[in-house]
Amino acid sequence: MFFYYPVYWLLYLASLLPLRVLYFLSDFAFFILYRIVGYRKEIVYSNLKIAFPEKSDAERKKIAKEFYLNFTDTFIEMLKMISISKEEVRRRSQCDFALLNNLIEKGYNIHIMAGHQFNWEFANLAYALHLKIPFVGIYMPVGNRIMDRVFYNMRSKFGTILISAHDFKHKMHGVFSQQYLLALAADQNPSNPSRAYWLQFFSKPAPFVTGPAKGAVKNNTAVVYVGFHKEKRGYYSFNVKLITEEGVLHTPEQLTLIYKNTLEQTIRENPSNYLWTHRRWRHEWKEEYGEVMK
Repeated sequence: MFFYYPVYWLLYLASLLPLRVLYFLSDFAFFILYRIVGYRKEIVYSNLKIAFPEKSDAERKKIAKEFYLNFTDTFIEMLKMISISKEEVRRRSQCDFALLNNLIEKGYNIHIMAGHQFNWEFANLAYALHLKIPFVGIYMPVGNRIMDRVFYNMRSKFGTILISAHDFKHKMHGVFSQQYLLALAADQNPSNPSRAYWLQFFSKPAPFVTGPAKGAVKNNTAVVYVGFHKEKRGYYSFNVKLITEEGVLHTPEQLTLIYKNTLEQTIRENPSNYLWTHRRWRHEWKEEYGEVMK
């Protein structure tokens, strides 16, 4: 890891630039990715056609263009987060913590189920600042060890407890021995589609991971959905919706279906703010997978 510090300090110095300056880099990255390279354009357009078959090609193209702008903004904002202060995070984020704090005061453990909306990294820092119990995030390590360490330090700078998805089974008991709040991106693609929950997501069946809902039922946690909204460049609001105070009152399938419906509604309200390069319909449903829930 000899090269970690030169890379880190180079990125740190770049992060000190004002966001209004960094957004020039985002505009340039957008031009390269969207206009020149066409990064994953086929996947984006295919996803949008599945999600919004009722829209015209021109309408879907407009959503795609706005998506790529949000996409490049997100990574520029991640660079800024290396040096961002607590005060600036508070100034740039609007969060209603009344529901969460009420659940915390009642003694509940909480599972937050969110989706790949922009900017999830901003949400991580904002929530870690305001909660009175440990804020736990599950993450997938980055392939490059240097960048993985940079991301880890950035994401945990305000107290988030990060657990690698690979180590979750071994470390969860220590973290969960006290009251906690666990944040999960529950729209991940499962590694084994035959063991997934298959749900009608927009106009086509898609597999959903079973772990988040199964964990909520097994541990009888409160389950909360958080939707993200981009107010303008660099400013976000995070909207909280209670799914249940007691996970045990539902089946995992029921919780996943409620989550899916809520996520889909959030995406419909602001379609360009979802990660359309993410291949949600990569797997095809087969009869042996069982019934598709709607």
